[in-house]
Amino acid sequence: MKKSVFGVIAVMFFSLLSVGFAQDKDPVILTVAGENITRSEFLNVYQKNNVNGEVIDRKSLEEYMELYINFRLKVKEAEANGLDTVKSFIDELAGYRKQLAQPYMIDEDVNRSLLKEAYDRKLIDIRASHILVRVDRNSSPEDTLAAYKKVMTLRKRITKGEDFAKVAEEASEDLSARDRTADGRTFKGNRGDLGYFTVFDMVYPFETGAYNTPVGEVSMPVRSDFGYHLIYVTDRKPALGRVQVAHILLRIPADAKAADSAAVAQKAQEVYQKAISGDDFAKLAEQYSDDKSTSTKGGILPWFGANKMIPDFIKEISALKNLNDITKPFVTSFGWHVVKLVDRKEIGSYDENVAELKQSLTRNDRAKKSEEALLNRIKKEYKFTENLKARNDFYKVVTDSVFSGKWEVKEAAGLNKTMFTIGRRSITQQDFAGYINVSQRKRNPESITKFVNELYSVFVKETLLAFEDSQLESKYPEFKALVKEYRDGILLFELTDQKIWSKAVKDTAGLAEFHAANRDKYMWGDRVDATIYTFTGSGKEFVDAAKKALGSGISDNELLEQYNTDSEVVLTTDRRKYARGESEMIDALEWKPGLNPEVVEDNKVTFVRINKLIGPEQKKLDEARGLITADYQNYLEQQWIAELRAKYPYKVNTEVLSTIK
Repeated sequence: MKKSVFGVIAVMFFSLLSVGFAQDKDPVILTVAGENITRSEFLNVYQKNNVNGEVIDRKSLEEYMELYINFRLKVKEAEANGLDTVKSFIDELAGYRKQLAQPYMIDEDVNRSLLKEAYDRKLIDIRASHILVRVDRNSSPEDTLAAYKKVMTLRKRITKGEDFAKVAEEASEDLSARDRTADGRTFKGNRGDLGYFTVFDMVYPFETGAYNTPVGEVSMPVRSDFGYHLIYVTDRKPALGRVQVAHILLRIPADAKAADSAAVAQKAQEVYQKAISGDDFAKLAEQYSDDKSTSTKGGILPWFGANKMIPDFIKEISALKNLNDITKPFVTSFGWHVVKLVDRKEIGSYDENVAELKQSLTRNDRAKKSEEALLNRIKKEYKFTENLKARNDFYKVVTDSVFSGKWEVKEAAGLNKTMFTIGRRSITQQDFAGYINVSQRKRNPESITKFVNELYSVFVKETLLAFEDSQLESKYPEFKALVKEYRDGILLFELTDQKIWSKAVKDTAGLAEFHAANRDKYMWGDRVDATIYTFTGSGKEFVDAAKKALGSGISDNELLEQYNTDSEVVLTTDRRKYARGESEMIDALEWKPGLNPEVVEDNKVTFVRINKLIGPEQKKLDEARGLITADYQNYLEQQWIAELRAKYPYKVNTEVLSTIK
């Protein structure tokens, strides 16, 4: 409720997204408790909330001014009550501000480029193999160079004619390339073949290397967090998208001889002929398929994309152009397949994909590219300078104790140089020492030089981003206005909840007093007191007997006891008061006391007895609590606004207001 109400308030009252006049041409139109609101500020709010785009007229403008005065008065009262200093308010506003700041903390040009690149790649499925030479991203220059030399040696072997798959099986440090045994099971190696994949299926450097390598060629070494890769692209085809298929699988026994394999192939051919001749595919799957998890479901597999099935399967499916097309029998490591295309979801246009692409982008390592561009812009804009010699001083004062989380700032007590500057702010060695102290944790020991360099890079990045974040209000007036909207909206909600909404619900005495003073506003119209009798699974003789009994004066309870037992309920009754429009059945009757004809429907017989007519009368509090509570809230708000208008001075500059056309 809180967020939805706040949303309504935000739409009604706040939006200062642009400033249309220079200060000297933007006179004050309203003053509230010493706060000046300019003509453009008020006009922007009014125009944004004029959702129907109607021409401004004097009456609506003046009416809106009254609403706006009330809004500003409520915010002033919230500030006077100190609601803007409460921790919950500060935390909530900080959370909103963080969300609002996100679009400003990216490089828009790079982001657009990455989105377009991702969409273009989504239109293509690639099949590739790789050879991996592992080297950690934080490895020493010596280890990194050794890994690079090793991978280049392997590449030279391939370019001179050696088979890529053979070299991968022999030398790749990706264990999946070779046959291996685990938990008593033997897994056949893929000889480097990764099958088909598309955008976001691989780490970004690998993905880029694959998409930039022509079919049939081997890439130069590609560096990722795993190490160096050689990528050999074996196929590139239009994207499969997502498909649903039905399949029939005929397995080849593990100990099959040539004649056995040929018999399975022949059987697959026979099944295929039946399928294309019009036999029901679902029945064929149930009769012939060895995939028992799908055979009873018509052979239907869950929806999948190109990266979810073995490449031979994907290649055959991709050749199906139309729904209900069926593949010729083909063989994979699982056996012989006959597959029918049931449904397909195409990739769609850029606009149809952009929202999903944005979400994927934020979770993908390519987001670093946008961040790097932003950091470079910040450095340039604020004339960032650094003194790396000041960083190097920490090589001598940071000890191995940092890897157990026990390093202390006093170890760097003698270091006071400036490490870097951003704008007018200087960051000193003591600032970095404090950062080391709060960042340290238990971790595996490594080179002190490497540790300091990496932590310093993170420190610089976080400082730059924090500095840019602190400048957003001064750089972007629309951001400043938007944050103010949320600030005022939260304050308004909290105070209104205290004064009006929650009070109206909790103040039962006040609500009862309000109802008592306004009883004539809450009236019932003409109603009837009626009982609906419903017989289930009974004949007309039961109904006739019941009506006769009712005519003789039997009570409803006695009637129920007469027809129902502990084990069987034949009759139900429902007595209540009905106003017009509350029941189609009651509305259709002539409103006069007595029994009405029965209605037979769905093994049930129903009839109505109108017990008496009820004239207009006042509603009890519980009979109209929702409406009365809403009116009480309006009453409380009117009183509150009157109090605020008496408490705080305000003045409308009618001369300026009249200039709005």
